[in-house]
Amino acid sequence: MFHILVVDDDKNIRFVMKEVLETNQYTVFTACDGEEAFEVMVKEHIDLAIVDIMMPRLDGYEFTKELREFNDELPVLMVSAKQLPDDRKKGFVAGIDDFMAKPIDTDELLLHIKALLRRYKIVSERKIVVGAIELDYDSYTVKGHGETIELPQKEFLLLYKLLSFPGKIFTRIQLMDEIWGVDCDTDSETVTVHIGRLRKRFDGWEEFSIESIRGLGYKAVKNV
Repeated sequence: MFHILVVDDDKNIRFVMKEVLETNQYTVFTACDGEEAFEVMVKEHIDLAIVDIMMPRLDGYEFTKELREFNDELPVLMVSAKQLPDDRKKGFVAGIDDFMAKPIDTDELLLHIKALLRRYKIVSERKIVVGAIELDYDSYTVKGHGETIELPQKEFLLLYKLLSFPGKIFTRIQLMDEIWGVDCDTDSETVTVHIGRLRKRFDGWEEFSIESIRGLGYKAVKNV
């Protein structure tokens, strides 16, 4: 299942969104403001965030600005009763990807979510196909060449991230922050170690490769 984070200071809205999203096969985490949202993101992998504007401690604008400092890829859908053009503009300047006005129509909300996930190349089946190879997000497995390999979580998430955006260069810090979390005690060399393990596991698999970009980081290349 996709992991969605709902950030809103109204507990009734959090409850309703959680019910609707879980009914539609999403895994849902909730937070009452931006600070609590970051606490959740340190512990859990999140695929999309739904964020209110007016919240205590850290509002939706500031949460999005801070998020974009270390994660430029996570889809953010802002929802708010504030509907003036300037409110929307301020949200997009902060870094959101989409905006919906409250009260929320649940059917429309689900359509926005599906569109955002599709836009970010995360297919609804939670699978990536590279030639005859298939990566299955729900089982952390890679199938191909007559075998099924179950990867440790971090190795799978690293490979899945790179192959979700073939040709895109990710720095070690970007990968470390997104997959291990910004508060992780280990350094970015952990990424290098995991890349080495992935290369060893899939040595001879011609469908894809992981390339080192000197002084920058890594990118995945699809060869089919």
